[in-house]
Amino acid sequence: MHEPEPQADPGTHQGGHTMKQPRILVIDDDLALCEIVRTALELEGIEVDEAHHVIEADKILLERVPDAIVLDIGLPGIDGLFYCARLRENPATKRLPIIAISGSSNAREQAIGVGATTFVHKPFDPLELLALLDRLVGVTPLERAFGPNVSNETATEHAVALGRLIEAGRARHELADESYRQTLSAIATSLELRGLETGRHTERVAGYAMRLTVEVAPALTDDPSLEWGFMFHDVGNIGVPDRVLFKKGSLAGEEWALLKQHAAIGEQLLAQVPLLDGEGRRVVRSHHERWDGTGYPDGLAGEDIPLGARIFAVADALDAMTDRRGYRRQIRWDAALARIRNDAGSQFDPDVVDGLTACEPDLVEIRNRFAAEATAPTPARAEPEPRSRRARLLTPAPEL
Repeated sequence: MHEPEPQADPGTHQGGHTMKQPRILVIDDDLALCEIVRTALELEGIEVDEAHHVIEADKILLERVPDAIVLDIGLPGIDGLFYCARLRENPATKRLPIIAISGSSNAREQAIGVGATTFVHKPFDPLELLALLDRLVGVTPLERAFGPNVSNETATEHAVALGRLIEAGRARHELADESYRQTLSAIATSLELRGLETGRHTERVAGYAMRLTVEVAPALTDDPSLEWGFMFHDVGNIGVPDRVLFKKGSLAGEEWALLKQHAAIGEQLLAQVPLLDGEGRRVVRSHHERWDGTGYPDGLAGEDIPLGARIFAVADALDAMTDRRGYRRQIRWDAALARIRNDAGSQFDPDVVDGLTACEPDLVEIRNRFAAEATAPTPARAEPEPRSRRARLLTPAPEL
C-alpha cells in the first residue's frame, strides 16, 4: 500500500469559518452493519467511506486518509489483524486511530497487539462508537440532533446530559447481559459436576478454541453463537443412559451406538435456544466428525464439516490429551501436539493444525492461567465423587 497524496478538504462553512468535517473509513464485509454505522455517523455530520475488503480499503486510502478507521477483524481473504499491522507500517496511517471490532472478546488482545487503538465487541450500539470517536477525533455524539434553532452551546449541553443517560442505560444493559452470560456459563460448567469432564475443562477448551478461531478463521468470531457452541459441545450427554456414560471398561456395540447419539441429542436440545442459533449449534452436532469421513453422527468429510466443528475438534483433542483423566494418564504438551500433527489429514483439518502451531504460545498461556487459578486457595467445598464414577472421555484421543 503506497502513501496517498494529501487531499484538500473543502470543509463546511459556518459563519465565515471553515469547519473540517470528520471522515471515517469503515472496513467490514457485513453490509447491514456498514449501513447502520454509516447512518448513525452521517446523522452526526461525519463523512463515511465504506470498504468491504482490504483491496477496496487500499484504493480508498490511496485517494484520501480518514480521521479514523473502524476495522473488522473477521475480513475475508486478508484478515483484519494482518491488515491492522500493515496499516501501522504505512507512514500515512501509522498514527491514525483504529477501532477494531469483532464478535469475539478473545480477539481484543490480538487486535491491540497488532496496533489497534481500541476494541469494540460486536454487536455494539452505534452510540458506543460515537463515544469512542468523541474521545479519539473530537466528534461529539448527538451534538447535531437537536435541530437548527438550538444554539451550539445548548446542543452540546443537551448532548452531554443525554450521553450520561445513555451511558447509564448501557451500563445496566451490560450488567444484565453479563449476568445472562454467567448463568449460561454456570450451566455449561455444571456438566462437569455430573462427571462428564474434569474440572475447568469446559472453560479451558472454549478458550483454546476461540483463540484458534482467531488464528484460522477470524470471520467466524463475528458469530456470537460460536463460543456458546464450544461451551455446550457435550450437552447431549444428558440424554445418554448412566449405565453407558459411567460404565467401567469397554463399551459393547449397542452401548457405543447410544453414546454416539449425544451429538444429535445436543443439537436437538439447543434447537430453540436463539443464542446458539448459528455456527454454535453446528459445532454441537459435528464436533466428532473426522476429516477422513469416519466420524459421527453424519459421516461428513473434509470441508463438508462445519469449520467451527473442525476447529473445536483440534482444541478438544489437545485438552483431552494434556488434562488428567480418571481412566488414563495425561501426556506432555509437546507429545500431544505431535500426535495432533500426525493425525492432520485423517482426523483433523490440516489447515487448523497449522493454525494450532502458529498460536501455540497463546494456548500455553491459557493453559497456565487455568492451572494457576486451580492452585489458588479456595473456600472449603464438598468432596468430589470417587474417581471411579468419572465418566469416560467422549472425544477419544489417539491410543496411548
